[in-house]
Amino acid sequence: MKNLYFILFCILFWGVQSYSQEEQIEESETRHSISIVLSHANVLEGRDSDGDKEWLKLAAWGINYNYEVDEKWAIGLHTDIILEQFVAEGENGEEIERSRPVAPALMGAYKPGEHWSILFGAGGEFSKDENYFLNRASLEYGTPLASNWEFIAEFSYDFRWKAYDSFTLGVGVAWKF
Repeated sequence: MKNLYFILFCILFWGVQSYSQEEQIEESETRHSISIVLSHANVLEGRDSDGDKEWLKLAAWGINYNYEVDEKWAIGLHTDIILEQFVAEGENGEEIERSRPVAPALMGAYKPGEHWSILFGAGGEFSKDENYFLNRASLEYGTPLASNWEFIAEFSYDFRWKAYDSFTLGVGVAWKF
């Protein structure tokens, strides 16, 4: 799995380099951005195959869209996709089975400085087993790579109502247009 992440990361950066040689859009015209994030979802209340408590580290993707309202504020749709099946401990100690859940959230973002963004929003986690409402809080760092491309690192925490919580750590690239 680590080799797959390395190959995908190289492909993303190759795309950034090849795009930077094409015609560039002025930064003042860019209000939209799409990002792809390679991440790991961490479930502290996870269960191993024997039913014992275990901290789970699960492979995940993040696909995010943002619209900049002005220099400081943005809104967007941030979707986390966990690529594995797992069992977590619920609010009352019950086992919750999850099969590759997808968790979109409508997010509001505030950018206090040049590189940092603070985000908060609400959404749901959907799986064939059961669906949950969630709130998400995120901290994101972005720095320019090439024209209209940005490297991002993010930390997100998901509060699932009547279920389990998780946090993700990830890195990726964003394309502004």
